[in-house]
Amino acid sequence: MIETDPRADLNQELYRKWRDARSDWDTEARNDIDFYMGNHFTSDESDELNQRNQPDVPMDRISPAIEKLKAVLTSRPPVFTASPREDSDAKMAKVWQTILGYVWDSSDGDAHIKDAIHDYAVTGLGYLYVYTDRESDFGRGDIKFTHINPFRVYVPPSSRDRWFNDAEGIILSTILTGEQVVSLYPELGPQVDEETGEVVPGIIEELDAYNDEDYPDAQNKNSRSVWTPSEAKDLGYADNKYQVLERFYKTKVPFYRISMQQEGQQGGVTEMVLSEGEFQMFLEDNPGIFENGQAQFEQIMQTRIGVTSSLGQVVLEEYVLNINEYPLIPMPNNWTETPYSTSDVSRARPQQRLLNKLWQLAISHAQASAGLKLLVPVGSAIDGVEQLEKDWANPNAVIEVDTSQGEPHYPAPTPLAAEFYKLIQQCEHYIDFIFGLPEMMHGFPDKAPETSKGTDKMIALGSDRPKSKLRDIEFSITKLGRVIYGLAKNHYTYEKMFRLVQPNNDMSEVTINLYDDKVGTIVDIKRDRNNIWQHDIRIVPGSTLPTSKWAEFGVYLDAYKIGLIDRTEVLKKNPEIFDKAGVLQRMSEIAQLSQQLQGAQEQIKKLKGDLQTAERESVHNRKQVEVSKFKSRLHDILTDAKADNKVKAEKIANMVKSESERLRGVGKEMESEIKNQVAPYGIPVSMEDFGTS
Repeated sequence: MIETDPRADLNQELYRKWRDARSDWDTEARNDIDFYMGNHFTSDESDELNQRNQPDVPMDRISPAIEKLKAVLTSRPPVFTASPREDSDAKMAKVWQTILGYVWDSSDGDAHIKDAIHDYAVTGLGYLYVYTDRESDFGRGDIKFTHINPFRVYVPPSSRDRWFNDAEGIILSTILTGEQVVSLYPELGPQVDEETGEVVPGIIEELDAYNDEDYPDAQNKNSRSVWTPSEAKDLGYADNKYQVLERFYKTKVPFYRISMQQEGQQGGVTEMVLSEGEFQMFLEDNPGIFENGQAQFEQIMQTRIGVTSSLGQVVLEEYVLNINEYPLIPMPNNWTETPYSTSDVSRARPQQRLLNKLWQLAISHAQASAGLKLLVPVGSAIDGVEQLEKDWANPNAVIEVDTSQGEPHYPAPTPLAAEFYKLIQQCEHYIDFIFGLPEMMHGFPDKAPETSKGTDKMIALGSDRPKSKLRDIEFSITKLGRVIYGLAKNHYTYEKMFRLVQPNNDMSEVTINLYDDKVGTIVDIKRDRNNIWQHDIRIVPGSTLPTSKWAEFGVYLDAYKIGLIDRTEVLKKNPEIFDKAGVLQRMSEIAQLSQQLQGAQEQIKKLKGDLQTAERESVHNRKQVEVSKFKSRLHDILTDAKADNKVKAEKIANMVKSESERLRGVGKEMESEIKNQVAPYGIPVSMEDFGTS
């Protein structure tokens, strides 16, 4: 016989105490679920309607309202932001946004948040649970979150905080079959004896089985044949079931702040925060560092979340999470400052019952109008009343009656007043009003204004009530992001690449804890894994609400017309164009070709200018060549003329010289002749007297 572990016994005791405390809430919440499923009547009410020959068919207005509310609140996935609390952390903010988006996508966050909002609307309380998937990424694990059924979570009734931060603990119940338990915890199953080789029965054979179900039983008749965990719990009656209880509680954990003087710097101090195990390793690696005064340390007690998981009498595991908030994040609807929030369905149930009653009266009146009651005097039916009933149902029958007792007649039902149908519409309107959904948001055209802008404005005004509920949900999603942030800082201490596909099909990548020999560690989140307040994680308000695509497109189109934005932004908002990426690519190619064409035109223009300049230079050069040639020709002509003139001058000079010599000879002859003639007279004669030489 296995001895009961005191920690497992404490889990069982708290589970029973907190389960009994909320039994009334379970009943009301299950009643709300029945109304959502379409089971509005109890067994007695259904039998009474059958006796009246009326169907137990409700005029369901709650289910469409809830579905519309879910559609409004989950129209788009939320957008997380990570704001650094210090200037040095600014470069890490974008990294954490990518990691949060990766966790959301890997966890199928859109589906789980819709399930949680479904519980929020129907039962009044939804839950999201952050955990570590140890088998993901081939055993390295990933941080994920999921939706948890609210009936599996047990909270002490003394809690007065909206998110149960003041609770002494929270218990998560999980019911598994024996095969599931052995698959998750093989050490509980049959073991092979290493010495004998025999198969030894597992511990699970000695553990207490659990035959109950967390999901409460139905309160109304299951007219719609809906299967919930309560109806399906007995289908596998032959299988043993076991209950795993995970108790989350707050505990104090020691941390150590170490301050060390940096070498080579005056006044430079390095601080680090280490856990208990890291502090012991630091002491082993740096013996005597505190005794020598090289560093100082301070012990700090911090609140962290402890987990004790038990199955029956044994404890499966016990560990501490590096977060100070419970990983079970509640979404209370109509918060009553207790763990037992109410839903909109519970507020709409009286109106739905009234609507069902009015619907039954309308059906009863229709039956009375279709099958009129026949009143005959006693004894006037010759063949008996039974035969008269058969003949009365036959449209071609000939009925023989005795009118001596009086004429047979049938009373016509009084027509229903118009106020009766108006009352039905008022009930429908009031149910939608409780959920904060005007009829126009259901798509009824008769409730819409004549213009599209008027319709958009009315929808915007009508969405204020859902926005109020969305704020409550956003608070819980913000806490979800903080819990994911804290667990991720302590888990992702190894090198890992995160890839996230954006809505426009772009892919963003970030690698953490990547070591480089030149610059050291890039994007190091391991260093600050104990600082769970390093960034402020929030959700963009209203990021999940639907938007009017045509109204948004009109705003962007008007902004484009006045030149505030370019046509690319307008194209992104057009709801009718599906291949926006292809259009943007072609627009980019056209823009590139236009730029190339413009550049070519400018180049051609420049070349034309260069050509004109070259042509002018060519003409000028040709002119210079012609002038040079002309000058050359003139020079040749001048040279020839000079040569001719020189020759002629020389000829003339020779002729003059020759003539001078001839005249000199003639003069001498004349002088001689004159001398001879005047000699007898004794007169001296010289040629100079004649002007010759």
